[in-house]
Amino acid sequence: MNLKIVVYSKSACPQCDTVKSLLKARNLGFEEIQIEDEDARKAFYEKCGPSVRSMPQVFINDQRVGGVAGVQAALAQLKV
Repeated sequence: MNLKIVVYSKSACPQCDTVKSLLKARNLGFEEIQIEDEDARKAFYEKCGPSVRSMPQVFINDQRVGGVAGVQAALAQLKV
């Protein structure tokens, strides 16, 4: 199964580290894009939707799955 995974994160973020560890533990490659600037993060959240207010935000095959819980659910559904 070939998955395109993109992790939008920021530094000093425990949830970001958790998501990256989950993906690495399953040997899933991913691209990480760090958004350190707060204004840039707010603009990114706006693009994602009105309920998005935190990092990380993970996209699998261009579909936003959200943060830690979303990634866990998506991986379970994909049986990865």
